[in-house]
Amino acid sequence: MSVSDPITIMDELNNKKIDTNGRRLGKIIAILMKHEITKGLTPEKLRLIIEDLGPTFIKIGQMMSMRRDVLPYDYCLELEKLRSQVKPMPFETVIKIIEEEYQHPAKEVFRVIKKEPLGSASIAQVHEAELNDGSKVVIKVQRVGIYRIMAQDVVLLNRATGILNVASGIGDVIDFKMIVDEMWSTAQQEMDFLIEAQNAQLFYEFNALINYISCPLIYKQFTTSKVLVMEAVEGIEIDETEALSVEGYDLQEIGKKLSENYVKQIIDDGFFHADPHPGNIFIRNGQIVWIDLGMMGRLSKREMGVLRRYVKAVATGDVEMLKGAVLALGVHKGRRINQPQLYEAIAGMLEEYGTEEFSNINMGRLLEEILRIASENHIAMPGGISMLSRGMITIEGVITTVSPSTNIVNIMANHIAGQEAGGFDLNKIIEDNGRKFIISSEKAISVPGQISDFLSLANKGQIKVNLELIGSEEPLAEVDKMVNKIVVCIINAALLIGSSFIATTDMTPKLLGIPALGTIGYITAIILSGGLMISIRKKKKRR
Repeated sequence: MSVSDPITIMDELNNKKIDTNGRRLGKIIAILMKHEITKGLTPEKLRLIIEDLGPTFIKIGQMMSMRRDVLPYDYCLELEKLRSQVKPMPFETVIKIIEEEYQHPAKEVFRVIKKEPLGSASIAQVHEAELNDGSKVVIKVQRVGIYRIMAQDVVLLNRATGILNVASGIGDVIDFKMIVDEMWSTAQQEMDFLIEAQNAQLFYEFNALINYISCPLIYKQFTTSKVLVMEAVEGIEIDETEALSVEGYDLQEIGKKLSENYVKQIIDDGFFHADPHPGNIFIRNGQIVWIDLGMMGRLSKREMGVLRRYVKAVATGDVEMLKGAVLALGVHKGRRINQPQLYEAIAGMLEEYGTEEFSNINMGRLLEEILRIASENHIAMPGGISMLSRGMITIEGVITTVSPSTNIVNIMANHIAGQEAGGFDLNKIIEDNGRKFIISSEKAISVPGQISDFLSLANKGQIKVNLELIGSEEPLAEVDKMVNKIVVCIINAALLIGSSFIATTDMTPKLLGIPALGTIGYITAIILSGGLMISIRKKKKRR
């Protein structure tokens, strides 16, 4: 069942009174009318409407700002402003929430809590504070009733998306249901601060052996699902380059280490910061400190493996490899995939980027282009990939600001190459030997991976065989015979290869000097080959 299914949400709300129809729908319509939606839509008007509609729509807007494969660039740029401040809760409300969660006065834990918030977002706001033992901390407090408000909107959105998709036909381009599901899943995690605490712990464990990477300490004894208490980070924001230089930091070293760590998060850990803007990265005591670990992207081991092939395909200009990576990562939406069209789209994209030096390619933008091509071909990509696309765009911008000479694409390519082939320099090989050698080598190495992808697609029901039969009076019978012969050939090859492996072992009993099982395999293969040859000769005689 979908995470945003109305029945599931209503069950979660435990039959509490909640307006899922009349009043809320009336408010939404009133807001749309106030902004004169019937007179057209501009990027700024869309942002203002979303801000008035409240936290659910703000979250959707924030997600859509990352999807340049879906929305025009100027709309995405405007929706990025939704990350800015929203009206803060009264300080009295903040104290009330803390005391309700702790079941005792806030002063028993905190010596002081500053009234002016550090930040105020759609789900929570943050205040500086000091524990009674003198430790400086930051308190993140969830907004009152935010879960109920968002759940109510999700119910309405679910009802609306089905109508919108069917009535407008826009569902062929934008899967609104998927967007709502992804938003609700992400929001539920962000609304449970215990999950953010777990993210911080996991991030710490992944980076424990890297002495230049850190994240804030979480005070678990004072953390609940609605209140998060963490160490205050007193450092320099990573884009404050003048301040960093004054403090004696080497900006090029910072850029290189930041790039290496983000590549590690993606390629090795499959657990990466999905919102790496400068306000979430500080430099403190010679360390890069990552904060705000509520929004983390995740990649499965399989997705990480396919992503490695994606980078290599781009580096070598291998259309087939990149097409295979797209199909392996994506989920078919139901329509038949037009394989030639997909191939041409990817080939065109690689040809466009092929005019640039590999080190100059913007990997985030390239990922966006892949997402767009996948969407146009009715292939849904995992949520982690769209988060990665936005994360890469953001981190590349940060690195350019801090250290323009540092290139995360080169670092990623060599990181992957070093893992898989003893540390060769992928860029140098491309430069010295051209792409043909790399493509040939990759095709040979990638055979097991292609078999794995073939089986994966078969499990998904996505294997399509397109045949054009010319001049055949009985096409189905001909296809049947042809397929039977192909199957016999595959079985025959498997028997020969398997028997050859067995023949090299000391397995008993033996027959004709080799293990009996191998002998039987050889004999069976000979019989099958003979039968196939007889069939082919009969076919020729009939002609």
